[in-house]
Amino acid sequence: MDNQPASEPVTDTPAVAGKLGSLRRDPKGWIVLILAIGAVIAFFGSAFGSGIGLWGWQAGLSALPWTALAALIALVIGIIGIILDRRKSRKTRWPFLGLGLIISLGFIGYIASYMMTARSLPAIHDITTDLADPPAFSALKIRADNWDNIPGADDSDMQGMNPRQRWATLHQDAYSDVRSVRIDQPVADVIEKAKRLAEDRGWEIVNVDAAAGHLEATATISLFRFKDDVVIRARAAENGNASIIDMRSVSRVGVHDLGANAKRVRQFLSDLSGTTTVAS
Repeated sequence: MDNQPASEPVTDTPAVAGKLGSLRRDPKGWIVLILAIGAVIAFFGSAFGSGIGLWGWQAGLSALPWTALAALIALVIGIIGIILDRRKSRKTRWPFLGLGLIISLGFIGYIASYMMTARSLPAIHDITTDLADPPAFSALKIRADNWDNIPGADDSDMQGMNPRQRWATLHQDAYSDVRSVRIDQPVADVIEKAKRLAEDRGWEIVNVDAAAGHLEATATISLFRFKDDVVIRARAAENGNASIIDMRSVSRVGVHDLGANAKRVRQFLSDLSGTTTVAS
């Protein structure tokens, strides 16, 4: 039987060969792009995993410094590559490099915006319109350590203050505009409207008593699916023809809420009242 020549091994297909050729021609562009996309996918993937319960929020947030570092490395590699190209009079290959730099800069800017917010606001997570008498939860329970870890214990201006007093001081300094509002409607009507607004926002209504002027709900935010508990209190004014509304929003995770609770209170009360009028 005649010996047939052995078949040649299959070489790269045109598509694969094209990708390999592109990689050889522009390795730094590929490296920058892969690092940038990988950082974004890793961060949002870890956040999404936390949100659906695959792991805790602490594990999800632990990816933040590493993904930020990866994006920063991508940016540095890209910048160094451009500088070397200029010094050696080489033409910079922009398609992959440029896209990678844009993604890296966008992601770093996204992270930096949160870091700047964290530095500009106090590390508190319990926001209310009434510091002297915050609306109380009944169905929902505040964490036992809600008043722990309030910053300022070593601050000379707050020396001798207990955690709640420090919280009130920091709250007043950062969120002086978060105050009670007056609405020219009876208490029950205000609470019913508040219930509709909460439902429109997708909040879980936990407890509502229109006659007593009380509503509790839970808001879920971000990919991490953080839970913030809300209580709204309406008190009669002017013989029942008007109401004074107070609101409180507390993050279950605690520590620093990055201003999320204050933003929620401002927006909700503005929508509820149709104005930003503050109660006198």
